[in-house]
Amino acid sequence: MVVIRLARGGAKKRPFYNIVAADSRNRRDGRFIERVGFYNPMAAESEKGLVINAERLEYWKQNGAQLSPTVLRLAKQAAKAAA
Repeated sequence: MVVIRLARGGAKKRPFYNIVAADSRNRRDGRFIERVGFYNPMAAESEKGLVINAERLEYWKQNGAQLSPTVLRLAKQAAKAAA
């Protein structure tokens, strides 16, 4: 099953997350199919903290991908900010 989830990157105590579509059997930070966006919880006010490609996210959802609870929350937050 394809799942859309966060893959952690960044340095120690400075997290940076890629929002990726990946096979659910792969490791959290392992191989993925496509990068859909990113989330930077440590972003300064002048930087973008959340970017999601809504078209690709919708494509994966239509093809049966499941969103993790955190990605679902972030997608709602991004949609609210875009509106």
